[in-house]
Amino acid sequence: MTIPINQLFSELKIITENNIEFAESLLNQNNETLNFRASEDSWSILECLEHLNFYGLFYLPEIENRILETRFQETKSEFKSGILGNYFANMMLPKEKLNKMKTLKISNPIHQQLNRSVINEFINQQNKMLELLEKAKTVDLEKTKTSISISKWIKLKLGDTFRFVIYHNRRHIKQAENVLNNI
Repeated sequence: MTIPINQLFSELKIITENNIEFAESLLNQNNETLNFRASEDSWSILECLEHLNFYGLFYLPEIENRILETRFQETKSEFKSGILGNYFANMMLPKEKLNKMKTLKISNPIHQQLNRSVINEFINQQNKMLELLEKAKTVDLEKTKTSISISKWIKLKLGDTFRFVIYHNRRHIKQAENVLNNI
């Protein structure tokens, strides 16, 4: 996949801003709504956000460190996705009927005692993501590489890492929206 850099940044920024807007709307919901679970093995709204916060704790510092440490400062007009990065990113995009995926046990927040601080943490992380998208405009999104959470041996292009993380966020925001709409 090849995409103009400006279009990529614009798309990722819009998704992230929409995620913030949805999370801010959740601050008006009561605890019962935020912790509602459609079934014993499904996630509540807060569990969806806590799952994303878990990944944010890894990816936000990883992205920031790679931007700060890269020696590839030149920018290009287009971003060409890597094969693996494009696969991972596209796998995260929500489908019309949300396809279920297994999550790692360590990142599964089901049945945790959660409160609205999860929402504030998510909003803070999304604001950090907007900041990192802005900083990334001065580096090469293809040559700058990041580690991924499941393996220190696999590296993705920074542009693919942004796509993967932001699409993953969008996927679970969609899941949280579905929970809210079905209460």
